[in-house]
Amino acid sequence: MRLAHWAVNAPFRPLLLAVLTASFIAPAQAADLVTITRDALNNNAALASARSEFSSVEAARDVARGGLLPQVNASGSAVHNEQFESQSQGSARGVSDDSYNTVSLTLEATQALFNAVTRQEVTQAERQIDQQVYLLAATEQQLLIDVASAYFDILRAHEVLEARLAQERAIGRQLEQAREQFEVGLIAITEVEEARASFDQSRADRIAAESNLQVAFEVLEQLTGQRYASIEALGDSMPIALPTPTDRDYWVEQSLERNPQVLAQQAGIEVSRVGVELARAGRLPTVQAFANYQYADSDSELVLVSGYVTSAQVGVSANVPIYTGGSTSASIRQGTFQLESSQYDFESQRRTTIQQVRSLYTQVSNNVETVEARQQAIVSNRSALEATRAGYEVGTRNIVDVLNAEQSLYNAIANYAEARYDYVVNLLSLRQQAGLLDVEAIEEVNAWLTGEDIHFILPESNEPDAYQRAMDIGAPPTPGA
Repeated sequence: MRLAHWAVNAPFRPLLLAVLTASFIAPAQAADLVTITRDALNNNAALASARSEFSSVEAARDVARGGLLPQVNASGSAVHNEQFESQSQGSARGVSDDSYNTVSLTLEATQALFNAVTRQEVTQAERQIDQQVYLLAATEQQLLIDVASAYFDILRAHEVLEARLAQERAIGRQLEQAREQFEVGLIAITEVEEARASFDQSRADRIAAESNLQVAFEVLEQLTGQRYASIEALGDSMPIALPTPTDRDYWVEQSLERNPQVLAQQAGIEVSRVGVELARAGRLPTVQAFANYQYADSDSELVLVSGYVTSAQVGVSANVPIYTGGSTSASIRQGTFQLESSQYDFESQRRTTIQQVRSLYTQVSNNVETVEARQQAIVSNRSALEATRAGYEVGTRNIVDVLNAEQSLYNAIANYAEARYDYVVNLLSLRQQAGLLDVEAIEEVNAWLTGEDIHFILPESNEPDAYQRAMDIGAPPTPGA
């Protein structure tokens, strides 16, 4: 169990979020990175929206395909009529009054024989599905990196907070010692004020670290819709090594072949290309087969011949666009410009991805050396602090030297934590840009966790379920509701 050795004095106690010692609580099962990732995949609202968008695009293909299938329509009417006629010719005058009902029914069926516009609409919908597959994959990978970043940001903020707390305690003891020495006349008041200034700065650093920890924890809650009272810590034996393979060009090639954002932009070119063909199809004729049946009946007494009337037709009809006011030509120009725009978007995404992969590979490579250097800096600063304290005791160093050495040591500890987590996040980001980030990659990183738990005090609420209601993604909507 990783514990935070905090002073019990009020100034050292975080306001909202705290690490607990084993004497305060009984440890519960801590959530690891894989567990939290699965929660995010099941509950993240942005990913749920992307999945629904994918289903919507799939349905759009079926909508377009319906235009190529038989169409059957039925219409009918039942009408009550009141008719009154008054006519005169010479001395003869006639009056007629009739009240009757009429019934009619029409059945019509059509089948497209040739409709280039509808066929291109189906093709475009299929290309949009291809594009949406990559966009959904990009959303999933972005969620994976966001969750991992948020998880390790919590651990990063926790370790930095531990360093700032230790720094505040150490400088607090130095301030107390300076006061005692001043009271017996061993040092001047200026050294007390120097110690006080350093203590105030360390206190400000600790407050900022507390805030960073709380913000990092809330980011994770936003991504998963869940609260976690404890998470597993990262082991000190985590391997720090160059990405495998160590060839930067390999990672660039992978990104161009597998990065979902690049592939989505490439698929967007095909969507726009079909859009041009769709506009050109507006110049082609359409041909359809049709059949209809009509039935009409009336019970009017004024009709000399009683009975009903039926008719039926079967045939083929064609429609040839001759002039559409220039709209077809304009649509072709519009589609051509959209195709050109999508090609530039693809090139922009390709260049951006190459630059990001190269930068991330360089950062990971630098992180490997930085972690080692930061670790050695802790050893060096600890030795320097011990030497400075020894010099202070014999009068060759003053209190300012001691305070500076204290701050340098704890800054080195905080910087070491920053370097370790920068390495992990940048390594995962490199895999994301290369299109290689998946749950298996998260499981590999999860194996670096120690199983040691970091526990947190969560803010209390008058309504225990209020937070969960606010973060609940809710049940998916019912189709057709």
